[in-house]
Amino acid sequence: MKTIEFFFQKAVKTIIFNKHLRPFAVRKLDNYMFNKFSQTDTNIIYDERMRMKRYQFYSSLLNVANNNLEKGYYSKTVINKMSHSFTGGKFVMKAEDKIGEIQIDYKSKYGDYPPGFIVLAPTQRCNLQCTGCYAGSTSQTVSTIPYSVVDRIIGDVHDVFGRKFVVITGGEPFIYKSEGKTLLDIFEKYNDVFFLVYTNGTLITPSIAKRLAELGNVTPAISVEGYERETDKRRGKGVYNKIMKAMENLRKAGVPFGISVTATSKNYELLLTEKFYDYYFEELGVSYMWQFQLMPIGRGKKTFDLIISPEKRVELYNVWEKLLTEKKYPVADFWNSGILSNGCIAYGRHNGYFYIDWNGNIMPCVFVPYYVDNVYDLYKEGKNLAHTTLSLLMKNGRKWQQNHEKTRKNHLMPCSIRDHYKNFRENILTDNAKPGDIQAAEAIKNAIYFQSMVNYDEELTKLTENINEPEFADLLQ
Repeated sequence: MKTIEFFFQKAVKTIIFNKHLRPFAVRKLDNYMFNKFSQTDTNIIYDERMRMKRYQFYSSLLNVANNNLEKGYYSKTVINKMSHSFTGGKFVMKAEDKIGEIQIDYKSKYGDYPPGFIVLAPTQRCNLQCTGCYAGSTSQTVSTIPYSVVDRIIGDVHDVFGRKFVVITGGEPFIYKSEGKTLLDIFEKYNDVFFLVYTNGTLITPSIAKRLAELGNVTPAISVEGYERETDKRRGKGVYNKIMKAMENLRKAGVPFGISVTATSKNYELLLTEKFYDYYFEELGVSYMWQFQLMPIGRGKKTFDLIISPEKRVELYNVWEKLLTEKKYPVADFWNSGILSNGCIAYGRHNGYFYIDWNGNIMPCVFVPYYVDNVYDLYKEGKNLAHTTLSLLMKNGRKWQQNHEKTRKNHLMPCSIRDHYKNFRENILTDNAKPGDIQAAEAIKNAIYFQSMVNYDEELTKLTENINEPEFADLLQ
């Protein structure tokens, strides 16, 4: 393990600080990743395809990082700090890591290895009101988790799970303030944890960007809908220009950032064009792109017309294949890219995650708005976050994941709720699970909602069950 860590650190430092040897170091690191992912070390169905897709994704991350470093978009100091989160098998090779002592101890206590990370929404407050936002915050009904509780939550991830990766969402994370502190204080305290922050970007001022550069353990993922017209239409007039300014601030400070895109029936045509990806990766210097598909949850329940059709979802999949293999852009669609993660990563599975909302409710996923446990109740009872994985709701989800993994021939339908809604209602959702909001409660009772979800899944099954995943025989020769 020390040899691997040394190799990564040496290669990354050469890439960062030695311009003349950079091309050689990039090739060596890329070859190492290829060889690592080429090894057959699991019994997962479609393992060869899965491993090669993951190699292509990480190779794309390396490719874009190298390009942005050449353009001067990265601070060498920031990248050097961040490299400690990505090297030595701590992040990039997570799935192939040797299990640490904390994880072994965790399994002996709770029956399985710990989740790889959590997604935390510390506040529902937001300065925007975006159409279809699952947060659905209003100025009359907002909740914020106290700083001391946020501190304890991150402490559990770090000390109980033995993990060093946390995703922050909202609401708007950079608006968070409690007990005289902001999330910047959390980032500073847990300086060996890497934070990915979903943000609308409008609050990333030059001073905030500079602070993120000083911390060196945070990457913002800024939400866009397309270009200016599409973004402002959903997020508000003038928002896109503020986003452009935020990206400029981050580039000047040398902080790597990505973008987050919600695919809808209104913008999918843009997401089918190479020009869109070229613009963000080549011209604006983004380091990665996450794509989500609008879910009919929260306000989205009233916007079924915004959901992309099964046909368009397949088209987006085909574009993603090309982006990864030909353009070498690190793009991940959390539905179409299920092959990267071996399917659904919710329900607190090993190397997966669960979600804690601004009320402290602990849900299997950001898009599964039902919960059994609440973080405040757990802490009052003297428990930690590990205990939430013991609920029947979480166990049912993991059981489905395991069965789905054994029988799956279709990586294009990985989501337990979006792609298998009937099964979710019948075999995963428990009687004691509570809805996270009014819309989630209504969905359970609404027969039209149920049938609409089932019809979508049936149509998607017909379109995708016979799709032949690309072969990788040539790569392995």
